[in-house]
Amino acid sequence: MKKYTDQGKNDTRSGFGAGLAELGRLNPNVVALCADLIGSLKMDKFIEENPERFFQIGIAEANMMGIAAGLTIGGKIPFTGTFANFSTGRVYDQIRQSIAYSGKNVKICASHAGVTLGEDGATHQILEDIGLMKMLPGMVVINPCDYNQTKAATIAIADYEGPVYLRFGRPKVANFTPVDQKFEIGKALHLTEGTDVTIVATGHLVWEALIAAENLESQGISAEVINIHTIKPLDANAIINSVKKTGCIVTAEEHNVLGGLGESVARVLATSQPTPQEFIGTNDTFGESGTPAQLMEKYGLDNKAIEKAVLKVIERK
Repeated sequence: MKKYTDQGKNDTRSGFGAGLAELGRLNPNVVALCADLIGSLKMDKFIEENPERFFQIGIAEANMMGIAAGLTIGGKIPFTGTFANFSTGRVYDQIRQSIAYSGKNVKICASHAGVTLGEDGATHQILEDIGLMKMLPGMVVINPCDYNQTKAATIAIADYEGPVYLRFGRPKVANFTPVDQKFEIGKALHLTEGTDVTIVATGHLVWEALIAAENLESQGISAEVINIHTIKPLDANAIINSVKKTGCIVTAEEHNVLGGLGESVARVLATSQPTPQEFIGTNDTFGESGTPAQLMEKYGLDNKAIEKAVLKVIERK
């Protein structure tokens, strides 16, 4: 099995900041808007280099979405930045009407997603955002796994014409994907080849899936790990082709199992290749205050939980 090495832990929000700064140098039409969270969204470098292309909206997220939609009419490519909870739940009507329904070229960039936000607690730990955003017609939903991939995704979405939701996080996590990678929207990445079970994971759970696969290999179980960084449009062919070989699947995400990646995968399999499936995600619950590691363990979002799910689903083949 191919081994992946942690190149040094970093937070995915810093990957976004680095990507945005690079875009500032590459594309004069890229502008940035923030809802009073410049430091948290790592927008400092973009602002330093492009002060005339930055708009501080303040704690007025609904206004930010409306202004972003308006900026597209003049040919600008706006990147909005705030916490995931405020990027989606707080402003869903504005996104639906002014951005999605209108087909505006807005990039909704959301940090501090999931329970790994940590000590700020349940009010800020949105676990429903993927479901909210993937249901909007025409909305692309991207959830990269590490710093390098988040940087690459940030740069890539500027070239995509249409609304995008880019989700990333607060904690420092393993950085293991290539520095010079090309990010392709809607193209799943096969990280390891396997014959006994397919594990499809997104975001912070991709590294956990790789750890689980390595542990399972020592038990004689061959796991195929696929990084689903784009939840919509979903790479259905990658999933179907994998389960034809392995015969069962585990989906893993830092999100409610209701409405997330797992349900999208289940829909694909139900209509094309019915397959035993187990779900790793939060189970119809809000989060709570704690360290990211404590919360990942409590809510069953770590490599140990993935291993258990694999053993369970293999028994169902």
